[in-house]
Amino acid sequence: MLNYAISRALDPTLFGQDLGLVLDSWQAALLCEQPRRALLNCSRQTGKSTICAVLGLYKVTFQPDAQIMIVSPSARQSNEMIRSIRRLYENLNRKPKLIIDAVSKLEFDNRSRIWGLPGGDADGATIRGISGVHLLIIDEAARCADQLFAATRPMVATTGGSIIALSTPAGRRGAFYEYWHANDQTWTRIKVSAEECPRISAEFLAEELRELGPTRYAEEYGLEFIDNQESAFPTAIIDRAFTNELAPLW
Repeated sequence: MLNYAISRALDPTLFGQDLGLVLDSWQAALLCEQPRRALLNCSRQTGKSTICAVLGLYKVTFQPDAQIMIVSPSARQSNEMIRSIRRLYENLNRKPKLIIDAVSKLEFDNRSRIWGLPGGDADGATIRGISGVHLLIIDEAARCADQLFAATRPMVATTGGSIIALSTPAGRRGAFYEYWHANDQTWTRIKVSAEECPRISAEFLAEELRELGPTRYAEEYGLEFIDNQESAFPTAIIDRAFTNELAPLW
């Protein structure tokens, strides 16, 4: 097991092969680099959930006592990633023994655990109090409440753990949008449109463009942050209405 762990530490893409996966180049790079902070702005079906499942399983396989937390707007979404991890786990020959196999929790004999929790409440109250997390995965991040980011970041405070937020865009607002456009170099930003995914055909995308129209298509598949059409004023106009500079009173 030691030699196995060393070889996968030197080349984590071998772990992807162990799982029976052929990783895209951006997925392989993310698995090798494992940045402390990452934003995945990726179209649906490009493999963003898959690579996060791989990262979670990699962590619990080679790090005893690892705590992996998956948060998304609903329990169903978090549990779906748990199921993805469980399916990948079955492909491994060398792996820690699974001793608790529940809908929202996996626990292994090396004391590592993977939790899936909903974060859809407005203030993140249901997930406060959790600490010692080594990898925090925020799924559908653009659709999570803004306060969720503030409520979850302390989870990795004592471990130096990683945070990965993955999503497609959902308007020009919210924490995911702000982090993506902020001049903060601590975040690794990865953008993968549908056109860049070899598994999505041009014929399918042409059909989606006809069905959805250019605006919805640009958001779902082109990854553009677009104002909600129900908004009375575009975000750019609202932003220009506020300033941190105070003019003199006289």
